[in-house]
Amino acid sequence: MERTDVLTAKEKMLLDALEPRAVQEGVEIVDIEIVGAKKAPTIRVFVDTPDGVSFDVLSSAQAWIGDLLDEVDPFPGAYTMEVSSPGIDRPLRTLQHFQRFAGSTVRIRTCEPVDGRANFKGVLSVEGDVLQIEDGGETFRIPFSTVKKANLIGEIEF
Repeated sequence: MERTDVLTAKEKMLLDALEPRAVQEGVEIVDIEIVGAKKAPTIRVFVDTPDGVSFDVLSSAQAWIGDLLDEVDPFPGAYTMEVSSPGIDRPLRTLQHFQRFAGSTVRIRTCEPVDGRANFKGVLSVEGDVLQIEDGGETFRIPFSTVKKANLIGEIEF
């Protein structure tokens, strides 16, 4: 199950245009963001692979994503494209993302209150299409359909 309603119409259009090629390339489109000024926006495409993201993966992805964006021509005039790894605070957009990172510490913001709250931080588990967050001894059950934004909370061990 995928939550594309958290994407803008333009981001969804770009995701739909890029995903078939990404599958061919063995790359996952983790997320797409359009930020900045309307006259010269920045399109950020976050990619990942099962083996992580190397410079070669980014270089290759930049080339084919650039070609596809030229074909789609998402904005009249200039725009900037950035292709990067999802980073240590990886966004979580699909139910599969949540399932993959069960047991990790996450931050979730909902589009409507759940148990009187809209912001959650804690250890993730998944039961069907319900996300469970363990936070300070309390467990919150968050329907996947209410998630507005979510990401891992990166942990660095020294």
